Amino acid sequence: MTSGANILDPKSELEFFNQENMEEISQLASLEMSGDVVARRKSSAAVPEKSSYPDSVYVMAANIFQGIRIEKSPDRVIIKYGNQPLPSWSQSEDESFQRLSYELAFSALKYQDILETMLIDSYIFPSTTIPDHLSSLIIVMLYDFQDRKFQPRVLPDNEESISEVQEVESLLNSFKTKLAAALARCRIKHDALSIYHILPETVRKQEQRASTLPLYAWINTGKISPEEVYYNLRRKGYSKVKSVLHLDDKVFAVDQHCYDVLIFPSHLKKDLVNIDLFKDYKLIFQDKSRSLAVHSVKALLNMDDDILMVNMGSWYTVAHMSVLTNNNTSKIFVCGIQSQDKDPELKKLFTKMGCQNIEILHETFVSIESKDHRLQNVKVILLLPRCSGLGVSNPVEFILNEHEDTGLLQDLSQGGSPKSKLEILAQQQYEQLTHAMKFAKAQAVVYCTCSVYTEENEAVVKKALECQNQGVKVQPYRLSPPVLPLCSLKEIKLSMDKFFRVEPSDVTNGCFLSILTRERDPSETVSVKDVLARAAAKGLLDGVEVGKTSKREKKRKKSKTSLPKPPANDNNDIQMKITEFLNRESKASTSQGEALTSKTPLPSKNVTQVGTSSQVRKPIKAATNPLATTLAKNTIPSRSEERPMTLRRTRPEGKVIPLKSVEIVLPPVMFPFSSPQGARSQMPANHFYCRLVGSKRQMNTSRFLVPRMPPDALSLCCKQETALRGGVGDGQLLRPSSPR
Repeated sequence: MTSGANILDPKSELEFFNQENMEEISQLASLEMSGDVVARRKSSAAVPEKSSYPDSVYVMAANIFQGIRIEKSPDRVIIKYGNQPLPSWSQSEDESFQRLSYELAFSALKYQDILETMLIDSYIFPSTTIPDHLSSLIIVMLYDFQDRKFQPRVLPDNEESISEVQEVESLLNSFKTKLAAALARCRIKHDALSIYHILPETVRKQEQRASTLPLYAWINTGKISPEEVYYNLRRKGYSKVKSVLHLDDKVFAVDQHCYDVLIFPSHLKKDLVNIDLFKDYKLIFQDKSRSLAVHSVKALLNMDDDILMVNMGSWYTVAHMSVLTNNNTSKIFVCGIQSQDKDPELKKLFTKMGCQNIEILHETFVSIESKDHRLQNVKVILLLPRCSGLGVSNPVEFILNEHEDTGLLQDLSQGGSPKSKLEILAQQQYEQLTHAMKFAKAQAVVYCTCSVYTEENEAVVKKALECQNQGVKVQPYRLSPPVLPLCSLKEIKLSMDKFFRVEPSDVTNGCFLSILTRERDPSETVSVKDVLARAAAKGLLDGVEVGKTSKREKKRKKSKTSLPKPPANDNNDIQMKITEFLNRESKASTSQGEALTSKTPLPSKNVTQVGTSSQVRKPIKAATNPLATTLAKNTIPSRSEERPMTLRRTRPEGKVIPLKSVEIVLPPVMFPFSSPQGARSQMPANHFYCRLVGSKRQMNTSRFLVPRMPPDALSLCCKQETALRGGVGDGQLLRPSSPR
């Protein structure tokens, strides 16, 4: 007995130490308490004591913990967990009920080692005969028991009790003193004021950020405008401010990156979920990283482009993408939903939110062929792969809102993913990204994660870009800088590597965003409608409708399509007439040219200028109407195609030469009158220039101002020019031009 008393003395001293100093230690530890306790105290400032969980929350939390608990090696196993879950209850569908259960299970997971040590040190295990399937329930209830400072639980009178919960609670109350002593020894061993300080530093920082993390909600602009949302919130007593950080009032602010995202203080969650804006799906709570992703896709879209979304955990992300493309004719394809049981539920949800352009594909992404006929109009792919999620500050909220795998809690409870699991995730991300780059019709891929690891972000993207198949006849992908409406110019300049990052902080979760776009094909033409669509997506066309084609563009298209082409017979008739005219004029001009040359020989200088005008002197541009200028641009060949002209050139008889429109400026024409006085009296003072104009059909559409001339002078001018060209003028008519 003496030895037994001596053995119990240290425990008794620790028990007295624990009871006398419990209040003091808890007050000191409250300076850096866990984030969930701080959040609960902020949200319920009127309730000084921690509220008790109902029995049904314990049962659901035990089942969650059973699936995410950390397995230990067989040689270290003392506490055995069964595989049989506890019966679930009808309240499990309630959102607030789920949140409480997940928070309790995640807290127990973070302290699993400490809680198991307490159970073993207090001789609850293995001395008591407890069924293995109740071990998870003991762990979650023990965490809550020590969090209440081992005080009894207070339940309302109408609370329904569960036999398994009552059995475990009686067991823990009977070992109350021994459990408190075991906890005190654990704190002394780690030199910690509370078990919170035993956690890894990354987990403690995560909890601190979670206690101040604000709420983000995007506006369903398909049902309500932002101005109407502001008005309704003001009627509820909310005020619009620039920043909600460290504010306890009923306030909200507009996000700096996404114009349709509002920010609320975290303590307003209970009040907000009960207003009509959230009940009617006009405001939707969601993490900011998802809004950044869908806005990045929207900025890359043209009017009729389809979208492929991969690994959509939350259907709110799909709905947000649908709302942003509501005015377009785009279709949104969502892949990865293999079970068709949820289709009616999802369609009902999308109908409530006003989304109509969504189509669900029941295949995994990597199993979909890049040439799938359904996806031939997909131009942008949004890839949200599974990641470690270490940038998430509040994992419970993220998992519930994004419907992510609960296995994410296991890694976050330990401060990060092990290297082996990180390699597996990075390989999966690389396979999905390279598969997305195989879609030949796609022009952009948006890659987004909530990880802070380089192995899942930059490394995956760079590896995928380096391993592109250069043999494929499509333009390769390249990194594009962050989108301007989402980022300020300062943020874009700071992002020298063209990656967009948001570090986890007290204001937002961490996020990584990369935009890959194809290098534009030089032969590809971009319509005005597409340019306007992209400009509108970037916020550059406020109040301008881009869905309608302008009247000018419609007339232009109509004129292009309805321009009649001359029949082949008419062309043949014109060519024959031109040939006859040229033959006749060639014979006549040859004799006239010889006679004219014998009477008034032209200086060799002038002749040289005609032949080499493109090399010696620059032609003077004539003032013509815009239509003639347009026709000249379309018909005049480039200078590299021009050839020096000779005075005389023979042409095979009976052969039709294709006509080319050229513009030639000739020197002043000197009329050979009998006397200089006669020339001065009959000819105007201004010199006249002759110009070679287009074909007969073009002459009808283009009119030039011609000053009045004597008929004989006009005829002689034309014949002289014909003589200078040797009777060959490429089948064109000569007409005097307006004076220079």
